[in-house]
Amino acid sequence: MAVAGSEDARQSRRPVAIIGASGALGFGLGIRLAQAGVPIEIGSRDPGRVSDALDRARAAVPSGYFTAHENADAVRAADTIILSVPFRNQSETLTSIRDALSPGQLLIDASVPLAAAVSGKATRMLGVWQGSAAQQAREMVPDGVRVVSALHTVSAASLADLDHPLEQDVLICGDSRDDKLRAASLIERIDGLRCVDCGPLEMARTTESLTALMIEVKIRYTSHAGIHLTGLPEALWEWPRESPGPTPTTLRS
Repeated sequence: MAVAGSEDARQSRRPVAIIGASGALGFGLGIRLAQAGVPIEIGSRDPGRVSDALDRARAAVPSGYFTAHENADAVRAADTIILSVPFRNQSETLTSIRDALSPGQLLIDASVPLAAAVSGKATRMLGVWQGSAAQQAREMVPDGVRVVSALHTVSAASLADLDHPLEQDVLICGDSRDDKLRAASLIERIDGLRCVDCGPLEMARTTESLTALMIEVKIRYTSHAGIHLTGLPEALWEWPRESPGPTPTTLRS
């Protein structure tokens, strides 16, 4: 489909695929990352929605580099995939892209098992047999595909408003220290986001549930609400000396 943006942006690094980029969180992440110089592969199962998301992204960040594809094609073009779909679509989406995934790719799962998936309240959580949406994703992807959980408390409204300062923490869970560093090195390219290591993937059941809490807070106060943890050391991650890019080295315990 149509492509927008500079050749320099395309050559700066491998693209990131956002599956569910037509939704509020996925779209906001896409334009923020594009603003930071990351090429974005917009993925969707609906050609009409993906075309609309592409047009809106180009309008929001004219200097960004965007392409738009069916989900599987977007996944094949990227080393890192952000899964930002409603929980009711998570299993179906992962099934549809399974053959496009390959060992070494990183899947950042932002799914949340809210009761809204079964016509319940968005402030209630569903039980997941595997423990969390992220653990379900890990069971569904092929061997060798890395899975971390992140982005559940980040305000989609703040992301989409490029003039709004973020100043929010991103809570990351995963079983590999290198995988978490790889996710953090991407996410922290967005100005104002700080990544915090919250332990193994099983902790995702806790971080995912914070979405329901944030929805309640936003109902009462503002859609721009986010989380910021205090009392942490200034340096949370040990970045590669040679480059701040996505190649993992060592994560501080």
